[in-house]
Amino acid sequence: MSDLILKEALDRLYSSFDFESRKFNDPVEFPHRYKSKKDKEVVAFISALFAYGKVGLFRSFLEKVFAVMGTSPYSYIMEFDRKKDSIYFRGLRYRFNSDDDIVLLIQILKVVLSDEPSLGKLFRNMYKKSGQDIRAALTGYVERLHTLAVQEGDPGKGFTHLLPSPAKGSACKRLNMFLRWMIRDRDIDLGLWKEIPKNKLIIPLDTHIARIGRCLQLTHRKSADWKTAEEITESLKRFDPEDPLKYDFALCHQGIMGICREDRKLCSQCDMKTEKDLKK
Repeated sequence: MSDLILKEALDRLYSSFDFESRKFNDPVEFPHRYKSKKDKEVVAFISALFAYGKVGLFRSFLEKVFAVMGTSPYSYIMEFDRKKDSIYFRGLRYRFNSDDDIVLLIQILKVVLSDEPSLGKLFRNMYKKSGQDIRAALTGYVERLHTLAVQEGDPGKGFTHLLPSPAKGSACKRLNMFLRWMIRDRDIDLGLWKEIPKNKLIIPLDTHIARIGRCLQLTHRKSADWKTAEEITESLKRFDPEDPLKYDFALCHQGIMGICREDRKLCSQCDMKTEKDLKK
């Protein structure tokens, strides 16, 4: 398939996508509930970290977490008293993560936000404009949070699962999704971090995007790791050099719906259905 035909197909898919209705089936729904930038940022970070597994299950879990944190999660974090307030998370678990992981996460966010005006400032401190993408900054960001976790508690495997690192080859899907929310300023993304260009982002890669990436020949790699995410992102820059992740949301749901499969020839024939087609 030529680049021209593929770009037309991707643009058609992007332009037909109903972002507003899909927002309510996506963890980005949570930060959109708040008006304050500080609330949006911390809610987005927590939402992204726990956005694994079935949507209905992690949404239910996050509803309970944010119910405890009240009308201003940022204020709750800054006023958090670990000895007194941990009781409100007792017994609140989600898959790999215990109530201790939730409490530790809130505690290290309090430490970070006591030193920095925002999570964005911490990330920008790690970011270098000369870098090819955000890998080095994300690695430094994760290392800083892990260091604080060790200082503030005893992080186990569950907590470590929340904060994977590109340095270890992980695709870091949830962290890259968080960065997309923070940096992109279109569609359903929040655009809170203005200083980092959109074309430095890396696509949030899961098995669905990896499969579609191979199907569309955006990558030839078989593993869903950081290198594959980089390769797919670079391929998408051929179609939009300034904002390659504009296609991420649509492609992700295209994969979930199972339309583009490696064992079919749909992609080679450019038979990618649009959102409107799917409703017929």
